[in-house]
Amino acid sequence: MYQTDIPTVPLTQVGPKAGATAGEPVESLLEISDDGRIKTGIWECTPGSFPSARDGYSEFMYFLAGEATITDADGTEHPIAAGTAIMLNDGWRGAWQIRETVRKVYVIVTNA
Repeated sequence: MYQTDIPTVPLTQVGPKAGATAGEPVESLLEISDDGRIKTGIWECTPGSFPSARDGYSEFMYFLAGEATITDADGTEHPIAAGTAIMLNDGWRGAWQIRETVRKVYVIVTNA
């Protein structure tokens, strides 16, 4: 069992977000569990834009803070704010535009 104060727990800075197309987003995280198929954790990213894809896994996200837009490859926009939950399925492609640092809880399920 793992318990923490998700909004305030310190995260480890991973570094600048690779492939940024605008700004200089920096990501940080705390991996809570990883059994080889399911990963859970907390992720945070500062403002900026970058492409993203889910290849070989699906991800459920619940946002605790921040403001962003996640745009699907077909142009569909998903506004993100505290309280937003979103599921990105295997094969999803799109982009993130973060306007205010976001913090989310995530569950990643790798395809078997």
